[in-house]
Amino acid sequence: MSTPTQLRFGLWYDFRNPPAWKRPYDQLYGEIFDQIVWAEQHGFDDVWLSEHHFIEDGYSPSLMPIAAAIAARTKRIRIGTSVVLLPFHNPVRLAEDGATVDVISAGRFELGVGTGYKVEEFTGFAVSSKERGGRTNEGLEIIRRLWEGETLTYKGRYYEVNRVKVTPEPIQRPRPPLWVGGFTQPAMRRAAKYADGYIGTRITRGLYEQYVAELQKIGKPTTNLRLAGGISWLIAATDPEKTWHEAADHVIYQMNGYAEWSAKAGMPLIPPIRDRTHLRELGILNVVDVDTCIKMIRDCLAQAPLTHFYSWTLPPGLPARWIQPHLELFANKVIPAFR
Repeated sequence: MSTPTQLRFGLWYDFRNPPAWKRPYDQLYGEIFDQIVWAEQHGFDDVWLSEHHFIEDGYSPSLMPIAAAIAARTKRIRIGTSVVLLPFHNPVRLAEDGATVDVISAGRFELGVGTGYKVEEFTGFAVSSKERGGRTNEGLEIIRRLWEGETLTYKGRYYEVNRVKVTPEPIQRPRPPLWVGGFTQPAMRRAAKYADGYIGTRITRGLYEQYVAELQKIGKPTTNLRLAGGISWLIAATDPEKTWHEAADHVIYQMNGYAEWSAKAGMPLIPPIRDRTHLRELGILNVVDVDTCIKMIRDCLAQAPLTHFYSWTLPPGLPARWIQPHLELFANKVIPAFR
């Protein structure tokens, strides 16, 4: 697992297809895959995939098939999950699937995991939300040991494994990178203990310092860290006002979903967004000129030494072609400022 030497830039997709703007799923997926192929040829380093379940708009529930499809279409771009909801996966099966994606991609897969929070997901999978931390910790240990080539016998509170060895083994040595996402103290401890890096949508100085403190507690190095994050929405535009209005209703739809799910779970992340005026007040949708875009990324780096920067790529319900000119502007004007 090499340590990144310069800031990496990524795309982030959830493949949502809201009923109000619904299109054929095969068309939606195909256009995004085409965009990822273009992106790796124009300076983007990573693509990140996001998981949720049982949502009317088809929010991507199955990240391993998507990762494999991207792997088969691309040559260089790295493929990460931000994040797989580990309590809903058998860790042995996930280790096998992830190893297979690593083979298909010739060693470009990275597994980011989280505990999940959406009430309906725990109900649907008949998993207690009180078990999410323990299941995630055990799952990470099982995956790590299997990927490192161990013939594993393991008996934990939630999982039992008997004489299991993953074949084919991953291409990367000692294994593909592991990431943990989250914004709570247990997530920081989990990232420090089990993973190679920490994912946070926006990593503030406070979160960064918490992560470093957790690493120090267990005697792990605090230099050459892997930190992935950025800004929820950062779109470069030549006409920011026009682009902002085109995206606004789609971002309100997206963020109100997160607001509802997190409130229902008793851990509200953002308030429900009433309208476009409220969206603007909250500052969630950043559509800016190139110079402002570069400054905002530099401001993020001043908060925490990010190694991987990304933000949401495509507002739910807009076609991939809508974001394309903005990605081209980002590739031509923003990324070179950091090279």
